[in-house]
Amino acid sequence: MFLALLIQILSYLINVIVVLVIVQFVLSLLIAFNVVNMSNQFVSSIYTALNALLEPMLRPIRRILPNTGAIDFSPLVLIVGLNVLIMILSAIHRSTVVY
Repeated sequence: MFLALLIQILSYLINVIVVLVIVQFVLSLLIAFNVVNMSNQFVSSIYTALNALLEPMLRPIRRILPNTGAIDFSPLVLIVGLNVLIMILSAIHRSTVVY
């Protein structure tokens, strides 16, 4: 019972992180193509906050991945890794459940 609740809370937290990664990716594309401007204080504060939240998770991945130039694959690796973590935790929970 407690393990199921813990896995569900972690799953929700991981889903929030995945949404934040996607929002950061889309916002960085909008900034790169000059759709939104970093001189706008609202855009700048949101982008800074997202980077502050996600950089501690993305930095170790960036150190491991080879340099691919302008393309950053670390958000994709983070999303895949978090989804694998959810699958592993769910499998552990299913293996401990007694019917």
